[in-house]
Amino acid sequence: MEPVELTEDGLLLRPWRAADADAVHRACQDPDIQRWTTVPRPYLPEHARAFVGEISAGDWRAGTRAPFAVCDAATGELLASCGLVSVDRTTDTGEVGYWVAPWARGLGVATRATRALARWAFDALGLRRLIWQAEIGNHASRLAALRAGFRVSGELRLADPSPGGRPEGWVGSLFPEDLPAPGSAGPAGPDSLDARRAGVFGRAQPTLFATVAGRELRLRPIEEGDLDAITETCRDPHTVEWTTVPAPYERADAEGFRRDVADAAWARGTGAYFTVADDEDRYVASVDLRIAAADPVQGMVGFMTAPHARGRGYMPAATAALAAWGFTTLGLARVEWRALVGNTASRRVAEKAGFTMEGTARGFLPTRAGTRADAWVASLLPGDLAATTPRPTGSGA
Repeated sequence: MEPVELTEDGLLLRPWRAADADAVHRACQDPDIQRWTTVPRPYLPEHARAFVGEISAGDWRAGTRAPFAVCDAATGELLASCGLVSVDRTTDTGEVGYWVAPWARGLGVATRATRALARWAFDALGLRRLIWQAEIGNHASRLAALRAGFRVSGELRLADPSPGGRPEGWVGSLFPEDLPAPGSAGPAGPDSLDARRAGVFGRAQPTLFATVAGRELRLRPIEEGDLDAITETCRDPHTVEWTTVPAPYERADAEGFRRDVADAAWARGTGAYFTVADDEDRYVASVDLRIAAADPVQGMVGFMTAPHARGRGYMPAATAALAAWGFTTLGLARVEWRALVGNTASRRVAEKAGFTMEGTARGFLPTRAGTRADAWVASLLPGDLAATTPRPTGSGA
């Protein structure tokens, strides 16, 4: 491949130059670039000089990659890196990679640059498909890919995960007919649910608040110090009877739940799992809100209460606060509660939180015995919470 320059939608994509080294070094000190990419850590001036010099020039000569500096077309200021990080001529497929300098974020640079790169790859190189990959949790990259026209269709284990990151990655594909026109809004616009959710799950999980009997409850992310209390709660006979938690339940199960269920759900943007802590920050319960895979505006709640904290009204208040956050922040239109028929304690919590019973679904939920059993189903709509939710606010959302 011969190095080229591309101009589109206010951007200039050009080959890297030796003079770019200082700006690349400055950009790659950014914690987000170091978190979500595999740039060296620490990133030294010699890394930048090698990247803009022999590495990028060698990629063009070999025809294996097409690295571009992304600049403001009017001023020439370096804004980002965007290019083909691999080219497979067997299938005429390329993979796109990018990062945006911290001083250029929020301007749609990654989306505009990726569209320009894709147009050139399809038209000039004759590629038939482009691939995008990112570690789950990198919602900014995912949103840029969606806006460039990629269809994010699944997950795969990453071959080269970021140090300290998760091993799972999203994967998306782009075909010529999917590519939006220059300057068009394209999919996942600023008012879309994708954009809204990226703004939530792309940040740290918030802390929410609820009040019961004059005492403040904090709904916060699960912490290491909660795991023993979670283990004890999951060993309680009432919890074992009405759930499918492993039995016997060990601390390793709590550790795996935190890592592979709670943390992974936040990274994927599919749910939020909280510890409910009292005014002395002691664990009293767990509560979660999951987004239905088949309906992105429907959520489902689940909860369990530590034996010592039952009957104090903690769980109805926490559940109502979490549902209110789901309506106002995630844009949910309905939250559903389900429990095995006979779990009257869970049903009382749902009813006190404002849920309306809708009936019994036959053979709806799995049981510990491996069979399926009837379940009660109830729902909560945004208007149901007007008089029941004391303070559905939080930090970080």
